[in-house]
Amino acid sequence: MVESNDKNEKVPLPSVAIDGTRIRNVREAKKLTQLYVASVVGVTTDTISRWENNRYPSIKRDNAQKLADALEVALDEILRQELPEPAEASPQPANPPAKRAIVAVAVVIALLLGLLLFFLVRQPPAPTSAIRWTPRFAAPGVPFPVQIKVARQPSTPFGFILREKLPAGAHLVSSLPSTSSADSELKWLVPSAGTPVTVSFTLQVPATFTSGRDATLKGEIVVHSATTTNRTEAIGGSGSIHIGAYHWADSNGDGRIDDDEIMPAYYICEEMKGLGLDWKTIEAIWSGKGYRWDPKHGYTVLR
Repeated sequence: MVESNDKNEKVPLPSVAIDGTRIRNVREAKKLTQLYVASVVGVTTDTISRWENNRYPSIKRDNAQKLADALEVALDEILRQELPEPAEASPQPANPPAKRAIVAVAVVIALLLGLLLFFLVRQPPAPTSAIRWTPRFAAPGVPFPVQIKVARQPSTPFGFILREKLPAGAHLVSSLPSTSSADSELKWLVPSAGTPVTVSFTLQVPATFTSGRDATLKGEIVVHSATTTNRTEAIGGSGSIHIGAYHWADSNGDGRIDDDEIMPAYYICEEMKGLGLDWKTIEAIWSGKGYRWDPKHGYTVLR
C-alpha cells in the first residue's frame, strides 16, 4: 500500500481576475506599446492582447503584479471589480416634515463643503512620465540594452533634460541620441516638441562585478515648457538588473532563449542597431538548445 505524500503535491499559484479594458486604457493613456509591456512582463505581445481582450478570466498573481509594475499603477487598478448584489431594502417609515427639512439642509451643506474642498485641494494634471525598460538579467562585461520612453502630445509640447545615474563601475557603450556626458551620470538635452521620444543606450558592468548582485539605475527627468515652470520627477519603470551567467535576452533566466523571448529581443536589436548588441549570438542560442556562460569564454551555444 502506497501512502500519499501531501508535501510533494504542487500547490497552485494564486490567480486574480484582471480587467482587460482597464489594462488597455491605462497602456494607451501612457502611450506604451504592447511590445514594451510584453518585454517588461516577460510574455509575448499575443499574451498582452489576449489579456486586454478578456480572453483569460484570470492569470497568475505574480504576472498580474508584473503587469501593474509595467503600467506604473497599483495592482488593484487593473483587477476586475465585482459589484456587490444590492441588499433588499426594508420599508422605512416616512419622515415627518421637520426631519425631512433638516436632512435637506444637511445635504446642501455637505454639497457646498464638498465643492469648497474640491477647489481648495484640486491639483494640476499629473506630469508626463518617463518610463525606463531594462532586461531582468545580464552578464558582467557584456553590453545590455536600456530604453527610456517619454510621452509627449502635440497639444502640450515640451523640452526636457534626462539624467541617468549608472551603477558603480558601469560604463556607457553607446547611445541614441548621443549623451552629453559619459561618466557615472548620463545626460540628454532634448528640445521642445510634441512627439514621443525614445532614448536608447547600451551599458556594460565590469567583468569583475560580483555575480548574484543587482546593478541598479536611478534617474530623473526635468520637464520645461513655455507655459509652466520646470518640474522634476523620477524615471519610472524597471531599473534593477540581476548580474550573473545570463544573456540579457533570456528574460526568465532559464539558460535558453525560447520563442516567447526571441521576438522582443529582435525588436530591441532592430531599434538599437549600431549600439553594441550582438544579434547573431542571440539567434544562435535560440536555434540551439540553450547556452552556457563563463568569464573566460563568454557564451557557448548548446547544440
